[in-house]
Amino acid sequence: MTPTLRTERLLLEPYVSEDEEDFVALFQDTRVSRWMGDGPASEAADRALFGRIFTKVYARELFDVWAVRRDGLLVGHAEIKPTDVVAGHEIIYALAPAAWGFGLGTEVAEAIVAHGFDTLGLTEVYATVAAPNKASLALLDGIGFEHVRDITEDDGSTIRVLVRHLTASEP
Repeated sequence: MTPTLRTERLLLEPYVSEDEEDFVALFQDTRVSRWMGDGPASEAADRALFGRIFTKVYARELFDVWAVRRDGLLVGHAEIKPTDVVAGHEIIYALAPAAWGFGLGTEVAEAIVAHGFDTLGLTEVYATVAAPNKASLALLDGIGFEHVRDITEDDGSTIRVLVRHLTASEP
């Protein structure tokens, strides 16, 4: 069961069915979806993705997926899950453009990483980021992620693989 996480200004909690419209709006915003997975998808595909969070991810307890809320409003999405790209767990996060520029991305990423170390017992956490996504690369660099390697996609684009290792100073 995906636990609820709290940061100074955010609440990360499991989605509820009433979040569908806000989830779809977040994923339909191309400023956000251009950096997610394979990029922008149809509204129908995003609705199907939202449904699979309940019927597959939560139902089978596959991995943790959160609605990110600030002052009760859905402002983002977060996950930590096993990835085929590396032999480990990857963090995924996205914030609505209205939430950009306030340090909220750092709060989300730090909360997910801490969950990976403290609750899941991981010793390293990965992130994969499109090379042009300078904001996300800077955020991850700022919280201790290091570049591991680059992956060249079929379309010629570059994905950066980053890792953060558990340190002795972390619980």
